[in-house]
Amino acid sequence: MTDGKSLATAATVLTGGAVPPAWADSVPRTVDIGGIPMSALVSEVPRPRAVVVALHGGAVTSAYFDQRTQPRQSLLATGAALGFTVIALDRPGYGASAPYADRMATVASRLDLAYATIDGFLAGRSRGAGVFVLAHSMGCVLAVQMAADERGRDLLGLEIAGIGLRPHAEADTFMGPLTRGAPTEASPTAATEESARVNLRDLLWRPPHLYPAGAAAALALSNSPRYEGSDVRRWIDSFPGLAARVRIPVHYTLGDHERVWSTGPAALAEVAALFTASPRVAAVEQPDAGHNLSLGLSAMAYHLKVLSFAEECVLARENAGAIPHEGSAPHGSAPHEEG
Repeated sequence: MTDGKSLATAATVLTGGAVPPAWADSVPRTVDIGGIPMSALVSEVPRPRAVVVALHGGAVTSAYFDQRTQPRQSLLATGAALGFTVIALDRPGYGASAPYADRMATVASRLDLAYATIDGFLAGRSRGAGVFVLAHSMGCVLAVQMAADERGRDLLGLEIAGIGLRPHAEADTFMGPLTRGAPTEASPTAATEESARVNLRDLLWRPPHLYPAGAAAALALSNSPRYEGSDVRRWIDSFPGLAARVRIPVHYTLGDHERVWSTGPAALAEVAALFTASPRVAAVEQPDAGHNLSLGLSAMAYHLKVLSFAEECVLARENAGAIPHEGSAPHGSAPHEEG
């Protein structure tokens, strides 16, 4: 499947006609949450298997999940083709909410805002089996916080990707002091900081042959809200405690060419082991992929893996009797998998 027409054919076959003719269209929407406009791109189907809420990383927007350099890249299009409603949120402090960043300075305020935004977009609409949260890079901070929260028990499942516990050796010059909160011997000059940022941007898109031509130039960038610096500094210390409170299925993905965070079997297993209360953890290395998993030539392969996991979460909930289902008896699953 390489274009919109073949995806539409797959949508008809796989969903039994549950996907409308304009399934591939993503629609910008905004909902008011206590006076804060929260924006998103939405691909909605009338009878969804579930709802996938996607949280983008730092310095980008919801458009990260709906790039059309090649039609098969879009998570929103692929998700709708498989019968999922997909909501790519502009995280708090991004998109329409950017001017209101001073009202989301605390973790609690961002959590409340995220959950209220999901409820706002889904008011009067079907959730299918429930809400599955998918996050990339810095979006994983909010996603894990959501899953660790008491309200997270009702989520269908969680995908985190492009993040880890330890910066990659090639990114440590810039990422190391940030993630460890380590003081520097001398304040960096503007030239030094810019050089480090250029190096980091290069790592985000390495190696270039794994991305369609023009992918980096086509991606809309955004200023990051101030709180994100604190999120970066606290991440490594806070991640283990948050992960231990997650009680839903977890899927974790790193590209085999990831250069911002340490990758490989040991790094995957280290993160997977943090989710001690999760009923199921799958740790997966995505072949032929760099940091920007949803923008590369392997984006469809990655999205299909995650949506397959989401479908398995739907089946698990059905078989557990949480939602009406005619079928076989409940079955168990391994607590930790590697793929």
